[in-house]
Amino acid sequence: MVEIIVITEKFEMSSAQVKTRSLVIATDAGQSGSFNAYLAEPAGSGSVGIVLLPEMFGLSPAMLEGAEDFAALGYATLVPNMFWRAPNPQLLSYEGPERQQAFDRLQSMDFVAAVGDIGVAARALRQLTGCTTVAALGHCIGGRLAMLALPDTDVAGAISYYGLGISKMGEALATLQKPAQLHYGLADEHVPLEEIKAVDAAMKGNPNITIHRYAGAGHSFCNPHRPMFDAAAAGLVRDRTQAFLQGLAGKRQQG
Repeated sequence: MVEIIVITEKFEMSSAQVKTRSLVIATDAGQSGSFNAYLAEPAGSGSVGIVLLPEMFGLSPAMLEGAEDFAALGYATLVPNMFWRAPNPQLLSYEGPERQQAFDRLQSMDFVAAVGDIGVAARALRQLTGCTTVAALGHCIGGRLAMLALPDTDVAGAISYYGLGISKMGEALATLQKPAQLHYGLADEHVPLEEIKAVDAAMKGNPNITIHRYAGAGHSFCNPHRPMFDAAAAGLVRDRTQAFLQGLAGKRQQG
């Protein structure tokens, strides 16, 4: 059982009732430390939950709002702080000097430890909400982390929004046995076409991975807080994400 401390708890009303909690979650036995996280829950219980992995800036308003949006759709969503081991684990600004700080801490990330944290977050989400199936969904570097978590944790599927450096997984992409959905903007300066082609080539036609491409969309095109936000493309991503999550729920029922 995962050790969890509830810091704050509240109910908010939007189109549906969403319960939100700020938490501290202990890491696995044998490790020291704990990480903060934000949980958004729907009014009714659902079988599928989401571990939402943030971009390099941390638990930004966009990520928390995204969790609440998924909760309103019926998916309990937990947003863990993936940068808790860094000297500066707090939320950092999109612009100004903190942008470089965010990039620097990303460069020093321990990906193996981060994947372990995702496994802990998934177990905590099940424990807190009763969901039986967990998907990892990530923005930017979170998209790569979601994919890395597939073979090494018990998450059931991965969704990547403009994930950085997924091609570095190499041959592992060809042998993934769990479903994954990758979304790329074709005008993304941080994830160039060469990266998308490299991911496609490394997959070697793996039927478990689906790539969706969005003409004219730049980086962070699903983030309404960023100037690159593309409402039409983001809406299509949302629909495809829901279909993917519904597919996981269906597999669980069949199993």
